[in-house]
Amino acid sequence: MAVKSLDLEKIQGITGNVYESIVILSKRARQIAAQEKMELDEKLKYFEGFEDEEEYTFNEEQERITKEYEARSHPTQRSVKELMDDKIYYRGIENEESND
Repeated sequence: MAVKSLDLEKIQGITGNVYESIVILSKRARQIAAQEKMELDEKLKYFEGFEDEEEYTFNEEQERITKEYEARSHPTQRSVKELMDDKIYYRGIENEESND
């Protein structure tokens, strides 16, 4: 996978602070990764407890499911795309303080 540079000025322009943007990106990437792990674990849980005679067929299916998840882009890449496409909702501390 090639390294792709990011325009930090665009990222900073979204929140007004590059560090805040990076925190938002990292939190969203962790959310995506956790959600995918739960989905993968749930799909693979189906295969637990089957007899050994059916093992070959189930191994192929497990491998197919695993490769499907590995083929997806990295959660960090998806979080950057979501931020750039304005698909991430976030609220800052200053927003919470003004509501009090």
